Amino acid sequence: MTTKNISAEAKDDITKEQLIHDFKVVVADAEALLKATAGQGGEAMSAVRDRVEESLATAKARMADAQEELMARTKAAAKATDEYVHVHPWQAIGVAASVGVVIGLLIGRR
Repeated sequence: MTTKNISAEAKDDITKEQLIHDFKVVVADAEALLKATAGQGGEAMSAVRDRVEESLATAKARMADAQEELMARTKAAAKATDEYVHVHPWQAIGVAASVGVVIGLLIGRR
């Protein structure tokens, strides 16, 4: 695994984490809406509410699976990085120093 691949995977993981968080907020809002409308409507509203509850349950299960996969990939990336740093410590120090210099230059321009 190269540093470039690890960086791309980390960026994907951040995006996935944000997606999971946003989806959890939507699910919580939908559940609150369902509870608020529980006493309203007739048979049609009850059927819609049942379908929404079923869809939410399915979505929550899928998001839990996605979250588990994300955690596994994050742990694998961290382990790969740790192993790389232990095998190639001077290269890791060089990369870290280079990144620090670039960030310092960018901050110094402001």
